[in-house]
Amino acid sequence: MPVRFFLGGYTADMDGRADGVGVVHAGAPDDVLAGGALRWAGTAAAAASPSWLAWHPTLDVVYAAHEAAGTVQAYRRTGEEAFAPLGAPVPAGELVCHLAVAPDGGSLIASCYGDGRVVRMTLDAAGLPSAPVSAPAADQPAPGRPELSGAPGRAGEPPTPHAHQARFTPAGLVTIDLGLDLVRVWDVRGDALTERQRVALPAGTGPRHGVWHPSGHLYVVTEHSNEVFVLRPAPGGALILVGGVPLPGTQVGADFPAEIALTRDAQYAVIGIRGSNTLATVRVGGEGESLAPVALVESGVDWPRHHVIARDTVLVAGQRSDEIVSLTIDERTGVPGRVRHRVDAPTPTCLLPDRA
Repeated sequence: MPVRFFLGGYTADMDGRADGVGVVHAGAPDDVLAGGALRWAGTAAAAASPSWLAWHPTLDVVYAAHEAAGTVQAYRRTGEEAFAPLGAPVPAGELVCHLAVAPDGGSLIASCYGDGRVVRMTLDAAGLPSAPVSAPAADQPAPGRPELSGAPGRAGEPPTPHAHQARFTPAGLVTIDLGLDLVRVWDVRGDALTERQRVALPAGTGPRHGVWHPSGHLYVVTEHSNEVFVLRPAPGGALILVGGVPLPGTQVGADFPAEIALTRDAQYAVIGIRGSNTLATVRVGGEGESLAPVALVESGVDWPRHHVIARDTVLVAGQRSDEIVSLTIDERTGVPGRVRHRVDAPTPTCLLPDRA
């Protein structure tokens, strides 16, 4: 069980206080769980707004999305809590906000909120990224689907693409576009991404992030309508929308769901909600195709941008309160309790567990 977490964050170029990739300890090194006291351990690598972090699957290499610069930078590990740049930053797109590394370590996908680009980069044997290739834009019609999904823009303008997450799943590479209310499924063929399917969610919902459930369902949380949608693979590999659930107790337009994570038994999903600064728990039912609200509790931070679940503990990054907190989850109900520990951490936006 890792008790060290690396933190993405915003630096001065994004009006933040971080100075790079941070380090937080959760408990003592020999603790079985991550529910012990939290301790800030300094900066692992100087970086400009590394707002999202992702590991290479086999190498001691971490990738950072430099959001303000619109680039992706690889960092090789030089010590337990130290990283050095590996090569030069690679251009991705405007406000790159998420990275996903292929399970085979051969490529990564960068999602760019600002211009909606989905970019594939090749990774060499050392983990160095290069050769960025943009996928077909989300605001172009999908094969066989001339209509465009999404809420209308201002004054009747067309919706604007805002790619926000990519995830490698058994159903294929899945990307989520918050601006166009789209879930897109891709085939990776050589250096190119070929769109296989797009699933249009209701207009104006603003899908942000998704998590793959062991049952074979994809749960997608929406930033604008405060819901979680359920998609499942159909025969032939296509994803179909099979249901969803609102997050009761939240207010559309004032609350903005951010991250979704599964408990270790995958019987519950926990969603962080900015605005009311809460954590919502939903229960998984049936064979994974149904969700039911359970509870809405205080997160203990201001603007819970990201959270991870480590065994019986959820760690939450409070972007605006400059801190990380930990709460113990009641594994019988999936509901987090009150804050047990907290530590100052400058403008955190992402928590990346160290390798076990």
